[in-house]
Amino acid sequence: MARNAEKAMTALARFRQAQLEEGKVKERRPFLASECSELPKAEKWRRQIISEISKKVAQIQNAGLGEFKIRDLNDEINKLLREKGHWEVRIKELGGPDYGRVGPKMLDHEGKEVPGNRGYKYFGAAKDLPGVRELFEKEPIPPPRKTRAELMKDIDAEYYGYRDEDDGVLVPLEQEYEKHVIAEAVEKWKVEREARLAGEGGGEEEEEEEEDEHIYAVQDEESDEEMRDATEGGEGAQTFIAHVPVPSQKEIEEALVRRKKMELLQKYASETLMAQSEEAKTLLGL
Repeated sequence: MARNAEKAMTALARFRQAQLEEGKVKERRPFLASECSELPKAEKWRRQIISEISKKVAQIQNAGLGEFKIRDLNDEINKLLREKGHWEVRIKELGGPDYGRVGPKMLDHEGKEVPGNRGYKYFGAAKDLPGVRELFEKEPIPPPRKTRAELMKDIDAEYYGYRDEDDGVLVPLEQEYEKHVIAEAVEKWKVEREARLAGEGGGEEEEEEEEDEHIYAVQDEESDEEMRDATEGGEGAQTFIAHVPVPSQKEIEEALVRRKKMELLQKYASETLMAQSEEAKTLLGL
């Protein structure tokens, strides 16, 4: 039994097809949409293009066609999409509907555009071609940068090193190193002094030695007491040494009274009265 393709090629089949097409002229789609001046024909050519696009989109879904065939089909689909847009513009010019606004977008949505390459789309298996897949891979989102307020939130006195002595380890080490450095400096100074005095041979050597020894002895005793108080401090309490003159309670009260008097005078006394008061104090020697 002959196959359908062989049956279609028989002389009878070809004769029958010629009879059906007799008197009919197959019209071809114009190359340019502007050449068409009839709205029904423009609608017809648009539908024909949509039909061709649908067929090619169905064909390009087959990944076994090969890379070159898939690329050719994808190029043809994009070409037909551009042509469809031209016919839609022509239909609008002829008074037809605006398909760019109200037309279906199914065919356009099946394609995927590469970012930065507006207009050209990839359909079906073309999206998985070598060199195309990498274009659609999204770069990882960079971590958000911290604001200045968030950076300053965790900064305290410890960040600037103001609490380094609170660990109870650094202070004893510094004291021990300080003793060692002072001892080395004193020893070096004594050696230099002895060498200088041995060269000069003056009579004031013994007096200078007694004075120097007495001064350093007092400093050593004071430093030992200060370090002992700082490290022991009673029952583990930390003591502080004042290196500046600290006013007594009586002096603080007198300063507060003077300040209060000055505030009252500035508030209730006039400038003339203030000047007379100052003049009287000057005359009295106060």
